[in-house]
Amino acid sequence: METSRDILKIVVAGHVDHGKSTVIGRLLYDADALPQGVIDKVRRIAGETGKAFEFAYLLDAFEEEQKQGITIDTTQLQFHTAKRDYVIIDAPGHKEFLKNMISGAADAEAAFLVIDAARGVEEQSKRHAYMLSLLGIKQVCVIVNKMDLAAYAARVYRRISRDMDAFLEPLGLKARAYIPLSALKGDNVLRRSDNLDWYDGHTLIQALDAFVKEGRHGESRLRLPVQDVYKFDDRRIIAGRLEMGRLKEGDAIVIHPGGKKTTVRALAYWLEKDRAAEAGPGQSIGLILEDEFFNRRGEVISHETAPPLTTRSFQASLFWMGQSRLRVGQKYKLKIATQETEAEIGEIIRVIDASTLAAGPGAEGVKLNDVAEVIIKAREAVVLDLFVNCPATGRFVLVDDYNVVGGGIVTGVEAAPEAFRGFVSGDMKVGCDLFEEYYYSVEDQAVNKLPGPGLTYTVGEAVPLAGKSFSYPEFFDIAAFREKMVVKIRAGLTAEVLPLEEYRYGGLPVVDGRGFAFRISSCAQWAACAHDYAAATVADEAALSAKWLDFSAYRTIPFAGGA
Repeated sequence: METSRDILKIVVAGHVDHGKSTVIGRLLYDADALPQGVIDKVRRIAGETGKAFEFAYLLDAFEEEQKQGITIDTTQLQFHTAKRDYVIIDAPGHKEFLKNMISGAADAEAAFLVIDAARGVEEQSKRHAYMLSLLGIKQVCVIVNKMDLAAYAARVYRRISRDMDAFLEPLGLKARAYIPLSALKGDNVLRRSDNLDWYDGHTLIQALDAFVKEGRHGESRLRLPVQDVYKFDDRRIIAGRLEMGRLKEGDAIVIHPGGKKTTVRALAYWLEKDRAAEAGPGQSIGLILEDEFFNRRGEVISHETAPPLTTRSFQASLFWMGQSRLRVGQKYKLKIATQETEAEIGEIIRVIDASTLAAGPGAEGVKLNDVAEVIIKAREAVVLDLFVNCPATGRFVLVDDYNVVGGGIVTGVEAAPEAFRGFVSGDMKVGCDLFEEYYYSVEDQAVNKLPGPGLTYTVGEAVPLAGKSFSYPEFFDIAAFREKMVVKIRAGLTAEVLPLEEYRYGGLPVVDGRGFAFRISSCAQWAACAHDYAAATVADEAALSAKWLDFSAYRTIPFAGGA
Protein backbone atom coordinates (compact mmCIF):
# COMPACT_ATOMS: atom_id res chain seq x y z
CA MET A 1 0.00 0.00 0.00
CA GLU A 2 1.42 3.38 -0.99
CA THR A 3 1.94 5.81 1.89
CA SER A 4 2.08 9.58 1.59
CA ARG A 5 5.49 11.22 2.01
CA ASP A 6 6.36 14.36 3.89
CA ILE A 7 6.85 17.47 1.77
CA LEU A 8 9.19 20.15 3.08
CA LYS A 9 9.36 23.59 1.50
CA ILE A 10 12.78 25.21 1.52
CA VAL A 11 13.85 28.58 0.19
CA VAL A 12 17.34 29.14 -1.25
CA ALA A 13 18.47 32.75 -0.87
CA GLY A 14 21.69 34.61 -1.50
CA HIS A 15 23.45 37.53 -3.13
CA VAL A 16 22.91 37.64 -6.86
CA ASP A 17 26.60 36.80 -7.58
CA HIS A 18 27.25 34.22 -4.88
CA GLY A 19 26.34 31.15 -6.95
CA LYS A 20 22.86 30.33 -5.70
CA SER A 21 21.61 29.14 -9.10
CA THR A 22 24.74 27.04 -9.54
CA VAL A 23 24.13 25.41 -6.13
CA ILE A 24 20.54 24.51 -7.05
CA GLY A 25 21.51 23.38 -10.56
CA ARG A 26 24.33 21.18 -9.26
CA LEU A 27 22.09 19.64 -6.60
CA LEU A 28 19.44 18.76 -9.20
CA TYR A 29 22.09 17.42 -11.57
CA ASP A 30 23.94 15.25 -9.05
CA ALA A 31 20.67 13.92 -7.60
CA ASP A 32 19.43 13.02 -11.11
CA ALA A 33 16.34 15.18 -10.55
CA LEU A 34 16.23 16.93 -13.94
CA PRO A 35 13.69 16.15 -16.67
CA GLN A 36 14.86 13.96 -19.52
CA GLY A 37 16.78 15.87 -22.16
CA VAL A 38 17.40 19.07 -20.15
CA ILE A 39 21.12 18.42 -19.67
CA ASP A 40 21.64 17.58 -23.36
CA LYS A 41 19.66 20.69 -24.33
CA VAL A 42 21.85 22.94 -22.17
CA ARG A 43 25.07 21.37 -23.48
CA ARG A 44 23.86 21.86 -27.07
CA ILE A 45 22.89 25.52 -26.54
CA ALA A 46 26.18 26.26 -24.74
CA GLY A 47 28.11 24.74 -27.66
CA GLU A 48 26.13 26.64 -30.28
CA THR A 49 26.72 29.97 -28.52
CA GLY A 50 30.38 29.31 -27.75
CA LYS A 51 29.81 29.39 -23.98
CA ALA A 52 31.10 26.96 -21.40
CA PHE A 53 28.56 24.64 -19.78
CA GLU A 54 27.37 25.99 -16.41
CA PHE A 55 25.12 24.32 -13.85
CA ALA A 56 23.24 27.60 -13.37
CA TYR A 57 21.91 27.16 -16.93
CA LEU A 58 20.20 23.95 -15.80
CA LEU A 59 17.99 25.93 -13.47
CA ASP A 60 16.89 28.25 -16.28
CA ALA A 61 16.19 25.27 -18.54
CA PHE A 62 14.27 23.47 -15.79
CA GLU A 63 12.13 26.55 -15.18
CA GLU A 64 11.47 26.87 -18.92
CA GLU A 65 10.15 23.30 -18.88
CA GLN A 66 7.88 24.24 -15.98
CA LYS A 67 6.34 27.08 -18.00
CA GLN A 68 5.00 24.39 -20.31
CA GLY A 69 3.07 22.78 -17.46
CA ILE A 70 5.39 19.99 -16.33
CA THR A 71 5.47 21.08 -12.67
CA ILE A 72 4.09 23.81 -10.44
CA ASP A 73 5.37 27.29 -11.27
CA THR A 74 8.44 29.21 -12.33
CA THR A 75 9.75 29.92 -8.83
CA GLN A 76 9.33 26.46 -7.29
CA LEU A 77 11.13 23.23 -8.13
CA GLN A 78 10.13 19.72 -7.12
CA PHE A 79 12.86 17.48 -5.82
CA HIS A 80 13.11 14.37 -3.67
CA THR A 81 15.52 12.27 -1.68
CA ALA A 82 15.07 8.79 -0.25
CA LYS A 83 13.76 10.42 2.94
CA ARG A 84 11.07 12.80 1.62
CA ASP A 85 9.88 15.20 -1.08
CA TYR A 86 10.91 18.85 -1.33
CA VAL A 87 9.71 22.04 -2.92
CA ILE A 88 12.74 24.25 -3.53
CA ILE A 89 11.78 27.92 -3.73
CA ASP A 90 14.22 29.95 -5.78
CA ALA A 91 14.69 33.52 -4.54
CA PRO A 92 16.20 35.41 -7.49
CA GLY A 93 16.75 38.65 -5.60
CA HIS A 94 15.77 40.25 -2.33
CA LYS A 95 12.83 42.17 -3.82
CA GLU A 96 11.42 39.16 -5.66
CA PHE A 97 12.14 36.98 -2.64
CA LEU A 98 10.08 39.16 -0.34
CA LYS A 99 7.19 39.42 -2.79
CA ASN A 100 7.24 35.64 -3.22
CA MET A 101 7.36 34.82 0.46
CA ILE A 102 4.93 37.40 1.84
CA SER A 103 2.34 36.90 -0.89
CA GLY A 104 1.88 33.37 0.43
CA ALA A 105 3.23 31.58 -2.66
CA ALA A 106 5.18 29.38 -0.27
CA ASP A 107 5.21 28.56 3.41
CA ALA A 108 8.92 27.85 3.64
CA GLU A 109 9.87 25.82 6.68
CA ALA A 110 13.64 26.04 6.21
CA ALA A 111 16.25 27.97 4.25
CA PHE A 112 19.70 27.75 2.69
CA LEU A 113 21.59 31.05 2.62
CA VAL A 114 24.38 31.01 0.01
CA ILE A 115 27.57 33.05 0.62
CA ASP A 116 30.56 33.36 -1.72
CA ALA A 117 33.70 32.16 0.13
CA ALA A 118 35.91 34.60 -1.79
CA ARG A 119 33.69 37.65 -1.18
CA GLY A 120 32.43 36.88 2.30
CA VAL A 121 29.31 38.22 4.04
CA GLU A 122 28.00 41.13 1.96
CA GLU A 123 25.17 43.60 2.50
CA GLN A 124 22.58 41.66 0.55
CA SER A 125 23.51 38.47 2.43
CA LYS A 126 22.59 40.26 5.65
CA ARG A 127 19.35 41.58 4.18
CA HIS A 128 18.33 38.06 3.19
CA ALA A 129 19.14 36.82 6.69
CA TYR A 130 17.04 39.62 8.18
CA MET A 131 14.11 38.71 5.97
CA LEU A 132 14.36 35.06 7.02
CA SER A 133 14.03 36.17 10.64
CA LEU A 134 11.27 38.61 9.72
CA LEU A 135 9.30 35.78 8.13
CA GLY A 136 9.76 33.44 11.07
CA ILE A 137 12.01 30.88 9.36
CA LYS A 138 14.09 29.42 12.17
CA GLN A 139 15.76 26.49 10.38
CA VAL A 140 18.64 28.04 8.42
CA CYS A 141 21.82 26.48 7.03
CA VAL A 142 24.53 28.69 5.54
CA ILE A 143 26.24 27.40 2.40
CA VAL A 144 29.79 28.71 2.03
CA ASN A 145 30.07 28.30 -1.75
CA LYS A 146 33.00 28.69 -4.17
CA MET A 147 35.51 27.19 -1.74
CA ASP A 148 37.61 26.33 -4.80
CA LEU A 149 38.22 30.08 -5.31
CA ALA A 150 39.41 30.34 -1.69
CA ALA A 151 41.88 27.42 -2.07
CA TYR A 152 39.57 25.33 0.18
CA ALA A 153 41.05 27.21 3.15
CA ALA A 154 39.50 26.37 6.53
CA ARG A 155 40.34 29.86 7.85
CA VAL A 156 38.08 31.46 5.19
CA TYR A 157 35.23 29.17 6.18
CA ARG A 158 35.73 29.94 9.88
CA ARG A 159 35.86 33.70 9.29
CA ILE A 160 32.54 33.64 7.40
CA SER A 161 31.00 31.48 10.12
CA ARG A 162 32.07 33.98 12.81
CA ASP A 163 30.87 37.00 10.81
CA MET A 164 27.48 35.46 10.09
CA ASP A 165 26.99 34.22 13.67
CA ALA A 166 27.64 37.76 14.93
CA PHE A 167 24.93 39.12 12.62
CA LEU A 168 22.38 36.36 13.28
CA GLU A 169 22.58 36.40 17.09
CA PRO A 170 20.73 39.74 17.59
CA LEU A 171 18.01 38.42 15.25
CA GLY A 172 17.40 35.40 17.46
CA LEU A 173 18.69 33.11 14.71
CA LYS A 174 21.42 30.48 14.90
CA ALA A 175 22.57 28.67 11.79
CA ARG A 176 22.06 24.92 12.08
CA ALA A 177 25.22 24.37 10.08
CA TYR A 178 27.82 26.07 7.88
CA ILE A 179 28.50 23.86 4.86
CA PRO A 180 31.67 24.52 2.85
CA LEU A 181 31.32 23.41 -0.77
CA SER A 182 32.06 24.14 -4.38
CA ALA A 183 28.93 23.81 -6.46
CA LEU A 184 30.99 24.15 -9.64
CA LYS A 185 33.28 21.25 -8.73
CA GLY A 186 30.68 19.19 -6.86
CA ASP A 187 32.60 19.23 -3.55
CA ASN A 188 30.36 18.43 -0.57
CA VAL A 189 27.10 18.60 -2.54
CA LEU A 190 26.17 14.92 -2.53
CA ARG A 191 29.51 13.46 -1.50
CA ARG A 192 32.36 14.41 0.77
CA SER A 193 35.43 15.90 -0.87
CA ASP A 194 39.09 15.26 -0.13
CA ASN A 195 39.59 18.97 -0.78
CA LEU A 196 37.63 19.65 2.42
CA ASP A 197 39.06 16.87 4.61
CA TRP A 198 39.22 19.29 7.57
CA TYR A 199 35.41 19.50 7.61
CA ASP A 200 33.46 16.68 9.30
CA GLY A 201 29.92 18.08 9.14
CA HIS A 202 27.01 17.45 6.77
CA THR A 203 27.12 17.53 3.01
CA LEU A 204 24.44 19.64 1.32
CA ILE A 205 22.12 16.67 0.77
CA GLN A 206 22.59 15.48 4.36
CA ALA A 207 21.80 18.97 5.70
CA LEU A 208 18.66 19.00 3.58
CA ASP A 209 17.42 15.75 5.09
CA ALA A 210 18.42 16.92 8.58
CA PHE A 211 15.82 19.71 8.53
CA VAL A 212 12.85 18.93 10.77
CA LYS A 213 9.41 18.68 9.23
CA GLU A 214 7.39 20.80 11.61
CA GLY A 215 3.64 20.70 12.09
CA ARG A 216 1.66 23.45 10.42
CA HIS A 217 1.18 26.62 12.46
CA GLY A 218 -1.82 26.32 14.76
CA GLU A 219 -3.55 23.26 13.32
CA SER A 220 -6.45 24.01 15.69
CA ARG A 221 -7.16 27.35 13.99
CA LEU A 222 -9.38 27.30 10.92
CA ARG A 223 -8.56 29.99 8.34
CA LEU A 224 -10.28 30.02 4.96
CA PRO A 225 -9.94 33.34 3.09
CA VAL A 226 -12.81 33.67 0.61
CA GLN A 227 -11.52 33.78 -2.96
CA ASP A 228 -14.85 34.13 -4.75
CA VAL A 229 -18.55 33.23 -4.72
CA TYR A 230 -20.07 31.17 -7.55
CA LYS A 231 -23.61 30.25 -8.48
CA PHE A 232 -24.14 26.88 -10.21
CA ASP A 233 -27.64 25.50 -10.82
CA ASP A 234 -29.19 25.64 -7.34
CA ARG A 235 -25.84 25.70 -5.52
CA ARG A 236 -24.18 28.81 -4.13
CA ILE A 237 -20.51 27.97 -3.60
CA ILE A 238 -18.03 29.87 -1.40
CA ALA A 239 -14.57 29.17 -2.83
CA GLY A 240 -11.16 29.56 -1.22
CA ARG A 241 -7.91 27.91 -0.13
CA LEU A 242 -7.88 26.31 3.29
CA GLU A 243 -4.80 27.91 4.82
CA MET A 244 -5.03 26.32 8.26
CA GLY A 245 -7.10 23.81 10.17
CA ARG A 246 -9.62 21.26 8.97
CA LEU A 247 -13.21 21.68 7.83
CA LYS A 248 -15.97 19.12 7.49
CA GLU A 249 -19.65 18.84 6.75
CA GLY A 250 -21.76 19.96 9.72
CA ASP A 251 -19.10 22.29 11.16
CA ALA A 252 -20.34 25.52 12.73
CA ILE A 253 -18.42 28.43 11.23
CA VAL A 254 -18.15 32.20 11.58
CA ILE A 255 -17.62 34.56 8.64
CA HIS A 256 -15.48 37.63 9.37
CA PRO A 257 -15.78 40.58 9.48
CA GLY A 258 -19.33 40.78 10.74
CA GLY A 259 -19.46 37.56 12.75
CA LYS A 260 -22.17 35.88 10.67
CA LYS A 261 -22.69 32.32 11.93
CA THR A 262 -23.81 29.35 9.89
CA THR A 263 -23.09 25.66 9.24
CA VAL A 264 -21.32 23.85 6.42
CA ARG A 265 -23.94 21.86 4.56
CA ALA A 266 -21.49 20.21 2.17
CA LEU A 267 -18.14 20.47 0.41
CA ALA A 268 -18.73 21.11 -3.30
CA TYR A 269 -17.40 18.68 -5.92
CA TRP A 270 -17.59 18.23 -9.70
CA LEU A 271 -17.21 14.47 -10.08
CA GLU A 272 -18.40 11.74 -7.75
CA LYS A 273 -14.81 10.51 -7.30
CA ASP A 274 -13.90 13.93 -5.86
CA ARG A 275 -16.61 13.86 -3.23
CA ALA A 276 -15.31 14.34 0.32
CA ALA A 277 -16.79 15.15 3.70
CA GLU A 278 -13.64 16.81 5.08
CA ALA A 279 -10.79 19.03 3.84
CA GLY A 280 -7.37 19.86 5.26
CA PRO A 281 -4.66 22.53 5.05
CA GLY A 282 -3.56 23.56 1.57
CA GLN A 283 -6.69 22.35 -0.23
CA SER A 284 -8.69 24.63 -2.50
CA ILE A 285 -12.33 23.94 -1.73
CA GLY A 286 -15.87 25.12 -2.27
CA LEU A 287 -18.43 25.33 0.54
CA ILE A 288 -22.19 25.09 0.41
CA LEU A 289 -23.61 26.75 3.51
CA GLU A 290 -26.90 26.26 5.34
CA ASP A 291 -27.63 30.01 5.28
CA GLU A 292 -27.26 32.45 2.42
CA PHE A 293 -25.54 35.72 3.24
CA PHE A 294 -24.09 38.43 1.06
CA ASN A 295 -20.57 37.02 0.85
CA ARG A 296 -17.63 38.59 -0.92
CA ARG A 297 -13.98 38.08 -1.69
CA GLY A 298 -11.74 38.95 1.23
CA GLU A 299 -13.86 37.54 4.04
CA VAL A 300 -12.26 34.94 6.31
CA ILE A 301 -14.01 31.84 7.63
CA SER A 302 -13.08 30.39 11.04
CA HIS A 303 -14.50 28.14 13.71
CA GLU A 304 -16.15 29.83 16.68
CA THR A 305 -13.51 28.77 19.20
CA ALA A 306 -10.44 30.39 17.59
CA PRO A 307 -11.50 33.51 15.70
CA PRO A 308 -9.08 35.83 13.89
CA LEU A 309 -8.68 39.49 14.83
CA THR A 310 -10.77 42.20 13.19
CA THR A 311 -9.31 45.69 13.33
CA ARG A 312 -8.66 48.91 11.44
CA SER A 313 -5.22 49.43 12.99
CA PHE A 314 -2.28 47.10 13.59
CA GLN A 315 1.45 47.14 14.29
CA ALA A 316 3.82 45.55 11.79
CA SER A 317 7.42 44.92 10.82
CA LEU A 318 7.66 46.27 7.28
CA PHE A 319 10.39 45.79 4.65
CA TRP A 320 10.37 48.79 2.30
CA MET A 321 11.03 48.31 -1.44
CA GLY A 322 9.73 51.61 -2.80
CA GLN A 323 11.99 54.06 -4.59
CA SER A 324 10.41 56.96 -2.71
CA ARG A 325 10.66 57.11 1.07
CA LEU A 326 7.79 55.78 3.14
CA ARG A 327 6.31 58.57 5.25
CA VAL A 328 3.52 58.98 7.80
CA GLY A 329 0.16 59.70 6.17
CA GLN A 330 0.96 58.11 2.80
CA LYS A 331 -1.82 55.95 1.40
CA TYR A 332 -1.41 52.57 -0.28
CA LYS A 333 -3.44 49.53 -1.20
CA LEU A 334 -3.17 46.95 1.59
CA LYS A 335 -3.42 43.25 0.67
CA ILE A 336 -3.82 40.54 3.33
CA ALA A 337 -4.67 37.07 1.99
CA THR A 338 -7.58 37.84 -0.40
CA GLN A 339 -8.49 41.17 1.23
CA GLU A 340 -7.75 44.52 -0.40
CA THR A 341 -8.41 47.96 1.04
CA GLU A 342 -6.87 51.41 1.23
CA ALA A 343 -4.54 52.03 4.17
CA GLU A 344 -2.12 54.65 5.39
CA ILE A 345 0.94 54.73 7.62
CA GLY A 346 -0.25 56.04 10.97
CA GLU A 347 3.12 56.04 12.73
CA ILE A 348 6.72 55.06 12.08
CA ILE A 349 7.89 53.72 15.46
CA ARG A 350 11.49 53.11 14.44
CA VAL A 351 13.61 52.32 11.39
CA ILE A 352 16.14 49.48 11.20
CA ASP A 353 18.94 49.21 8.66
CA ALA A 354 18.55 45.59 7.57
CA SER A 355 22.26 45.19 6.82
CA THR A 356 23.66 46.75 10.02
CA LEU A 357 20.69 46.33 12.43
CA ALA A 358 21.20 49.94 13.52
CA ALA A 359 17.88 51.42 14.69
CA GLY A 360 16.77 55.03 14.63
CA PRO A 361 13.68 57.25 14.67
CA GLY A 362 11.43 57.42 11.62
CA ALA A 363 11.14 61.19 11.31
CA GLU A 364 12.87 61.18 7.92
CA GLY A 365 10.80 58.29 6.63
CA VAL A 366 11.88 54.82 5.53
CA LYS A 367 14.26 54.43 2.60
CA LEU A 368 14.70 51.59 0.12
CA ASN A 369 15.72 48.23 1.66
CA ASP A 370 15.19 49.34 5.27
CA VAL A 371 12.91 47.67 7.80
CA ALA A 372 10.53 49.69 9.96
CA GLU A 373 8.20 49.05 12.84
CA VAL A 374 5.02 50.89 11.88
CA ILE A 375 1.37 51.37 12.70
CA ILE A 376 -0.88 50.79 9.68
CA LYS A 377 -4.42 52.19 9.65
CA ALA A 378 -6.90 50.66 7.20
CA ARG A 379 -9.88 52.50 5.75
CA GLU A 380 -12.17 49.61 6.68
CA ALA A 381 -11.97 46.67 9.08
CA VAL A 382 -9.54 43.94 8.04
CA VAL A 383 -9.36 40.36 9.28
CA LEU A 384 -5.91 39.20 10.30
CA ASP A 385 -3.79 37.27 12.78
CA LEU A 386 -0.48 37.83 14.44
CA PHE A 387 2.09 36.26 12.12
CA VAL A 388 3.29 33.86 14.83
CA ASN A 389 -0.24 32.43 15.06
CA CYS A 390 -1.10 32.22 11.37
CA PRO A 391 1.38 33.21 8.65
CA ALA A 392 -1.21 33.24 5.85
CA THR A 393 -3.33 35.95 7.49
CA GLY A 394 -0.37 37.54 9.27
CA ARG A 395 1.48 38.60 6.08
CA PHE A 396 0.67 41.64 3.98
CA VAL A 397 1.94 43.71 1.08
CA LEU A 398 1.53 47.40 0.26
CA VAL A 399 0.88 48.33 -3.37
CA ASP A 400 1.38 51.70 -5.01
CA ASP A 401 0.23 52.16 -8.61
CA TYR A 402 0.26 48.38 -9.27
CA ASN A 403 3.78 47.97 -7.83
CA VAL A 404 4.52 46.10 -4.61
CA VAL A 405 6.46 48.66 -2.58
CA GLY A 406 6.51 47.02 0.82
CA GLY A 407 5.64 43.90 2.69
CA GLY A 408 5.80 42.55 6.19
CA ILE A 409 4.19 40.74 9.06
CA VAL A 410 1.61 41.63 11.68
CA THR A 411 3.22 41.89 15.13
CA GLY A 412 0.45 43.46 17.19
CA VAL A 413 -3.03 44.93 17.16
CA GLU A 414 -3.83 48.29 18.71
CA ALA A 415 -6.27 48.00 21.55
CA ALA A 416 -9.67 49.29 20.45
CA PRO A 417 -12.36 50.48 22.85
CA GLU A 418 -14.55 47.54 23.71
CA ALA A 419 -17.90 47.67 21.96
CA PHE A 420 -20.86 48.07 24.29
CA ARG A 421 -22.96 44.94 24.61
CA GLY A 422 -26.39 45.35 26.08
CA PHE A 423 -29.55 47.43 26.06
CA VAL A 424 -30.00 51.15 25.52
CA SER A 425 -33.06 53.31 26.11
CA GLY A 426 -32.49 57.06 26.11
CA ASP A 427 -29.67 57.71 28.56
CA MET A 428 -30.17 54.35 30.31
CA LYS A 429 -27.73 51.51 29.53
CA VAL A 430 -27.71 47.91 30.74
CA GLY A 431 -24.59 45.93 29.89
CA CYS A 432 -24.91 42.17 29.61
CA ASP A 433 -23.28 38.96 28.36
CA LEU A 434 -26.67 37.37 27.89
CA PHE A 435 -26.11 36.32 24.29
CA GLU A 436 -22.41 35.38 24.47
CA GLU A 437 -21.51 31.77 23.80
CA TYR A 438 -19.84 29.70 26.52
CA TYR A 439 -17.94 26.49 25.79
CA TYR A 440 -15.68 24.03 27.54
CA SER A 441 -12.25 23.90 25.91
CA VAL A 442 -10.88 20.35 26.04
CA GLU A 443 -7.45 21.74 25.14
CA ASP A 444 -7.42 24.38 27.91
CA GLN A 445 -9.54 22.35 30.36
CA ALA A 446 -11.50 25.49 31.16
CA VAL A 447 -14.82 27.17 30.49
CA ASN A 448 -14.29 29.99 28.02
CA LYS A 449 -16.52 32.62 26.49
CA LEU A 450 -16.64 33.72 22.88
CA PRO A 451 -17.03 37.51 22.68
CA GLY A 452 -20.02 38.50 20.61
CA PRO A 453 -20.15 41.21 17.97
CA GLY A 454 -20.84 43.98 20.51
CA LEU A 455 -24.50 44.53 19.62
CA THR A 456 -26.79 46.95 21.38
CA TYR A 457 -30.54 46.52 21.57
CA THR A 458 -33.06 49.31 21.78
CA VAL A 459 -36.75 49.17 22.63
CA GLY A 460 -38.62 47.35 19.88
CA GLU A 461 -35.62 45.38 18.62
CA ALA A 462 -35.56 41.59 18.53
CA VAL A 463 -33.04 39.66 20.64
CA PRO A 464 -31.50 36.27 19.82
CA LEU A 465 -33.41 33.76 21.93
CA ALA A 466 -31.28 30.74 21.04
CA GLY A 467 -27.63 29.99 20.32
CA LYS A 468 -25.16 27.15 20.71
CA SER A 469 -25.04 27.51 24.48
CA PHE A 470 -28.27 29.34 25.42
CA SER A 471 -32.02 29.13 24.89
CA TYR A 472 -34.41 31.65 26.47
CA PRO A 473 -38.22 31.81 26.56
CA GLU A 474 -40.02 34.46 24.51
CA PHE A 475 -41.17 36.26 27.68
CA PHE A 476 -38.69 36.94 30.54
CA ASP A 477 -37.04 39.71 32.53
CA ILE A 478 -33.35 40.60 32.98
CA ALA A 479 -32.32 41.93 36.40
CA ALA A 480 -28.98 43.77 36.49
CA PHE A 481 -28.46 44.37 40.21
CA ARG A 482 -25.07 46.08 39.84
CA GLU A 483 -26.53 48.66 37.47
CA LYS A 484 -29.86 48.69 39.33
CA MET A 485 -31.79 48.23 36.08
CA VAL A 486 -34.29 45.75 34.62
CA VAL A 487 -35.00 44.89 30.98
CA LYS A 488 -38.28 43.32 29.90
CA ILE A 489 -38.30 40.91 26.94
CA ARG A 490 -41.74 40.27 25.44
CA ALA A 491 -42.38 38.00 22.44
CA GLY A 492 -38.66 38.06 21.73
CA LEU A 493 -38.51 41.85 21.56
CA THR A 494 -36.96 44.45 23.88
CA ALA A 495 -40.10 45.86 25.47
CA GLU A 496 -38.85 48.17 28.23
CA VAL A 497 -35.76 49.33 30.13
CA LEU A 498 -36.50 50.65 33.61
CA PRO A 499 -34.85 51.34 36.99
CA LEU A 500 -34.81 48.39 39.39
CA GLU A 501 -36.84 50.33 41.96
CA GLU A 502 -39.74 50.66 39.50
CA TYR A 503 -39.84 46.94 38.66
CA ARG A 504 -42.61 44.70 40.00
CA TYR A 505 -42.20 40.93 39.76
CA GLY A 506 -44.99 39.51 37.59
CA GLY A 507 -44.36 35.76 37.61
CA LEU A 508 -42.18 35.58 34.47
CA PRO A 509 -38.71 33.97 34.51
CA VAL A 510 -35.93 36.35 35.63
CA VAL A 511 -32.27 36.03 34.62
CA ASP A 512 -29.14 38.00 35.43
CA GLY A 513 -26.94 39.76 32.89
CA ARG A 514 -25.13 36.50 32.05
CA GLY A 515 -28.29 34.51 31.38
CA PHE A 516 -28.28 32.60 34.69
CA ALA A 517 -31.81 32.05 36.01
CA PHE A 518 -32.89 33.35 39.42
CA ARG A 519 -34.56 30.69 41.62
CA ILE A 520 -37.68 32.72 42.34
CA SER A 521 -41.35 31.95 41.79
CA SER A 522 -43.12 34.46 44.04
CA CYS A 523 -43.11 38.13 44.98
CA ALA A 524 -41.77 37.20 48.43
CA GLN A 525 -38.81 35.37 46.94
CA TRP A 526 -38.13 38.30 44.62
CA ALA A 527 -38.14 40.72 47.54
CA ALA A 528 -35.74 38.52 49.52
CA CYS A 529 -33.43 38.15 46.55
CA ALA A 530 -33.41 41.89 45.85
CA HIS A 531 -32.68 42.58 49.52
CA ASP A 532 -29.72 40.16 49.55
CA TYR A 533 -28.16 41.73 46.45
CA ALA A 534 -28.70 45.27 47.71
CA ALA A 535 -26.81 44.49 50.92
CA ALA A 536 -24.07 42.37 49.32
CA THR A 537 -20.44 43.21 48.72
CA VAL A 538 -18.16 41.82 46.03
CA ALA A 539 -16.93 39.20 48.49
CA ASP A 540 -20.50 37.90 48.86
CA GLU A 541 -20.97 37.23 45.13
CA ALA A 542 -20.08 33.53 45.15
CA ALA A 543 -22.44 32.80 48.05
CA LEU A 544 -25.25 34.81 46.46
CA SER A 545 -24.82 32.97 43.16
CA ALA A 546 -24.97 29.59 44.89
CA LYS A 547 -28.10 30.63 46.78
CA TRP A 548 -30.13 32.31 44.06
CA LEU A 549 -28.82 31.34 40.59
CA ASP A 550 -29.38 28.29 38.40
CA PHE A 551 -26.83 28.10 35.59
CA SER A 552 -28.43 25.22 33.70
CA ALA A 553 -31.96 26.57 33.28
CA TYR A 554 -31.18 28.41 30.04
CA ARG A 555 -27.44 27.77 29.63
CA THR A 556 -25.39 24.75 28.52
CA ILE A 557 -21.64 24.20 28.17
CA PRO A 558 -20.85 22.43 24.90
CA PHE A 559 -17.45 20.80 24.48
CA ALA A 560 -15.00 22.23 21.98
CA GLY A 561 -11.58 20.87 21.01
CA GLY A 562 -10.55 23.96 19.07
CA ALA A 563 -10.59 22.58 15.54
